[in-house]
Amino acid sequence: MATTTHPYGRKPIHYDRVRRRLWIFGQRCHHGATGTFLTFCGAVGVALMAHDWKDRSLWFARGAQED
Repeated sequence: MATTTHPYGRKPIHYDRVRRRLWIFGQRCHHGATGTFLTFCGAVGVALMAHDWKDRSLWFARGAQED
């Protein structure tokens, strides 16, 4: 059995714009898995924003921030 080396294995996450395919650690994710992955990332982002909402005025402040 011949093996081929894919450049996708070099990056943890790779999106092929031409073929519109997502690769995670060299494994191609199909539509359902990709949707699940993006939903999970979005949910984590929303949870982090909700947790830190009281500090939203500092989110984009420049320089060192006091706690």
